[in-house]
Amino acid sequence: MDTRAFKRSLHHSDRYNRRGFGRADEVAASLEEAYTSPLIQRIREDGYQYRQGRVIIRLAQAFGFCWGVERAVAMAYETRRHYPSERIWITNEIIHNPSVNAHLREMDVSFIPVDGGVKDFSEVLSNDVVILPAFGATVQEMQLLNERGCHIVDTTCPWVSKVWNTVEKHKKESFTSVIHGKVKHEETLATSSFAGTYLVVLDLAEAQIVCDYILQGGDREAFLRRFAAATSPGFDPDRDLVRIGVANQTTMLKSETEEIGRLFERTLLRRYGPAALNEHFLAFNTICDATQERQDAMFSLVDEPLDLMVVIGGYNSSNTTHLQEIAVHRGIPSVHIDAPERIGPGNSVEHKPLGRDLERLEPFLPEGELRIGITSGASTPDRVVEGVIDRVLDLASR
Repeated sequence: MDTRAFKRSLHHSDRYNRRGFGRADEVAASLEEAYTSPLIQRIREDGYQYRQGRVIIRLAQAFGFCWGVERAVAMAYETRRHYPSERIWITNEIIHNPSVNAHLREMDVSFIPVDGGVKDFSEVLSNDVVILPAFGATVQEMQLLNERGCHIVDTTCPWVSKVWNTVEKHKKESFTSVIHGKVKHEETLATSSFAGTYLVVLDLAEAQIVCDYILQGGDREAFLRRFAAATSPGFDPDRDLVRIGVANQTTMLKSETEEIGRLFERTLLRRYGPAALNEHFLAFNTICDATQERQDAMFSLVDEPLDLMVVIGGYNSSNTTHLQEIAVHRGIPSVHIDAPERIGPGNSVEHKPLGRDLERLEPFLPEGELRIGITSGASTPDRVVEGVIDRVLDLASR
């Protein structure tokens, strides 16, 4: 499928909108009430530090809603205002935050049901309104909705669209797209749908397996079994690892994406030599600025003396998980929670340790003076961060 041609056609449709409806002023008050926080603004103005009783709160200097998330949420609110009585669907969570998605459900916005891991569009009718979330949607989903005659409101983050353009360049030049991402993440599913031949690698270890195969060959069938869920149909490592372009899910850990890119560049340099490198390797910068800023701020925060780190965000939020990963690697006691209600009852917290299921930690706050670092993922409203701080300070005062 010529995805570029399809996108051009879709973008010119009178049933497609990616710029909003000019109703920003109408929804501004609702957004401010639901998501902003005077307390968080005050802490920012006071040098990202707040003290009460025995607790010093240290906020990361970049956290919470990014521009792409703000845009997506605002467009969703505008959509309901513009279509007050029409049925409105979202192909997935608008962003990975439970409170934001709950607010949309309260506005009578429905989410496409999923049965056995497969989305069921059977109830979506012609002239229904369908919102594409900040992560984007697969080209096949867009095609289905367009053919059905739906009104499509596209809130896809421009940084995600930039990655799609990159893998389309790979496809045009007959390069395989190696995508650093999580195979089942909505963004990676969407990105791979715009690629030609592709392979998804989760981390540096998987990238090393691929590079070892490029240099040394190996058991082709074992390779295909290992990456069965992470490759394009008909993928052949002997044929498709000769010309490689690197891209990424925008919420992955920046440092690892960069290292994976360097690893493939070194590997193809060894395999084909410097004179032929450009014929075998392509790299474009597809790291999201907001993701990078939040990770850089987290690295700065964990350089400070902290007794505890609290990371706030959806449990299925990739960028939030990577913030937690930074704290864990620094050896700082940390918890990842998605809502203030996870704190309590008593001096306990229900949290998600890295790579594990939810657990209850008790006691949560130790005795004595405490320096607590706090950050939040790009899908987390300031109002949620305020709620967490309030609960922590209340608990510490007992």
